[in-house]
Amino acid sequence: MTGALAFMEAHRLRAGALACALAATAAFAAPAPWFYWRSKVDGQRVCAQTSPGQGWVKDSQPYEGPGCTPRRKVLIVPMR
Repeated sequence: MTGALAFMEAHRLRAGALACALAATAAFAAPAPWFYWRSKVDGQRVCAQTSPGQGWVKDSQPYEGPGCTPRRKVLIVPMR
């Protein structure tokens, strides 16, 4: 009976370690950048994080904002 309990305890320990490892990797994940994609067929442009399909090519640099919005520019004015 003690062998079965030891096996279950080791299994719980491994499962807990795996859960911690997955949570740690998710904490460092960043959102995917947005791109404009141009159709090879008719030249139409679409904003998406991943390619819409085989007939599309990247048509811009990556945007960090949602929906291909440019990053906000913050002006810092020193106080006198």
